[in-house]
Amino acid sequence: MPVLFVFVDGVGAGARDPTVNPLARGDFLLSRFADGSGPPLPAGGRCVLADACLGVPGRPQSATGQTTILTGENAPRALGKHLLGFPNEALRALLGARSVFRALAEAGGSGTFANSYPVAYLRALGFPCEGEAEFAFGKRRPRASATTVAFGAGGAPFRTWADARAGRGLTHDITGARARGFGAALPSRTPEQAAAILLDLARAHDLTMFEFFETDEAGHARAMDAALEALARLERFLGTVVTGLPPGASLVVASDHGNVEDLGSRNHTLARVPVLGFGPAADLLDGVQDLTHIAPLLLTLAREPALPRRDAAE
Repeated sequence: MPVLFVFVDGVGAGARDPTVNPLARGDFLLSRFADGSGPPLPAGGRCVLADACLGVPGRPQSATGQTTILTGENAPRALGKHLLGFPNEALRALLGARSVFRALAEAGGSGTFANSYPVAYLRALGFPCEGEAEFAFGKRRPRASATTVAFGAGGAPFRTWADARAGRGLTHDITGARARGFGAALPSRTPEQAAAILLDLARAHDLTMFEFFETDEAGHARAMDAALEALARLERFLGTVVTGLPPGASLVVASDHGNVEDLGSRNHTLARVPVLGFGPAADLLDGVQDLTHIAPLLLTLAREPALPRRDAAE
C-alpha cells in the first residue's frame, strides 16, 4: 500500500505552556504534550510519543536521530554519542547499508523523495542528475544530510527544481517562497496545492518521503512568530494530505528530537517526539516506542499488497 512519510525536524512533546511552546497556542496536528494529551486527530489518526534519547546520555541530535529513523538502527549507541548536523563517515556507511529506501528497492519496491534540489547541489554531492545547473558552488563543498544519503542508497533519481516547476516535486518550505527569495525561478504554491502534489506522487510509489525543517530552525532561533508561521503552514499542508489520503494508503509523521516545543532554550530537548499515523499506520503505532521502530513500520506498511496504482513518469 502507498505510504507517505513526512519527516518534521525538531518537534518534541513539551509542556502545555504557551509562553514557550508555540504548539500550545493552537490545535495543530503536532500539538502533543509530555503528559500524553493533545487535541483529537481527524480521520481516525493516532499518536504515540517515541523516545529520541535511545539510552545514550546527552541531548538527541539530527545526524544520529535521522539515521536511526531511516535505518532502524540505534545510531547514537553505535557511535557512543549523539552527533549533530550532518552524518559523518560511520553514519553514512550505516545509511548506505541499512537505509529504508535501499531495503525497499532490494525487495522490489518503489520509493521517492518529494523534496526537489538544485542540480548544482546534487552534482556537488556526487549524485547524477539531468538538467542545467542553476548556480555554481564555491570552494566549500556542500554536505549531505541523513535524508539525502538514505534516499541515495536506494538508487532512485532525486528530484530537481525543474520537477518542482513542473509540479512533480516540492521545495522544503512547501510554498517555494524561500528559494524564490534567493532568486530561484520557482512557482508560488499554497500548502494545499503542495499537498495535492505529494498525494499524486504517493499514488505512484510504495514509499514517498517529504522533509520539513523550518520548525527546527525556529527552535534554534527561539523565534515564536517564525515557529507559529511554520507550524500554521505545515498544518495546512498536513491537513490536506490527511483529507486526501487514498483508501488503504498510510501517512506517518515523525520527528527526530525536540526543540521548537521549548523556546526558552535554543538547544534540542530530551522530550519524546510525536509519531502520528493515519490510515493503516494508525493500527500499528503501538509498536513504536523509540526512533528505531519507525523504519520497520514504514517497510511493513510499504510491503503490504498494493492497491492498483496508475503508471507515472515521475
